[in-house]
Amino acid sequence: MTMKISERGVDLIKEFEDCKLTAYPDPKTGGAPWTIGWGATGPNIGPGVVWSQAQADTRLFMDIAEREAAVDAAVNVPLTQGQFDAMVSIVFNVGAGSKYRDGIIRLKDGRPSTLLRKLNADDYQGASEAFDSWVSPGSNVERGLRRRRTAERAVFES
Repeated sequence: MTMKISERGVDLIKEFEDCKLTAYPDPKTGGAPWTIGWGATGPNIGPGVVWSQAQADTRLFMDIAEREAAVDAAVNVPLTQGQFDAMVSIVFNVGAGSKYRDGIIRLKDGRPSTLLRKLNADDYQGASEAFDSWVSPGSNVERGLRRRRTAERAVFES
């Protein structure tokens, strides 16, 4: 059964993404990827790009649908609504992963992340604890990521 994010899950994403209608550089790198709206990135987003609120909101729900599909495809165990919402939120923030970038679904080398491995092994407590490892220790964004992971973990455990 395909799950959909709840209003609580959307609110969780919005709480930490903010909405900026003028593109800005990544807070961690000071450059790429440039971001706009509710955390949108992509090839047409860079310096000088400006969106309307309607564009930002439309893109948010397109991006959420993409993350819902990624979570649905990767998770093999039953999830509560809170667990699903938290997984969509962390995938929204970190990404699903690619051969270039680690993500919650898979790492650069193609293996699943610890969070996903534990979750799919029915180790819900271990999966919950694994949220805490996605905080970029020592970076200028660590504090904000710790706040976000704490909130996501609370939703996951609800």
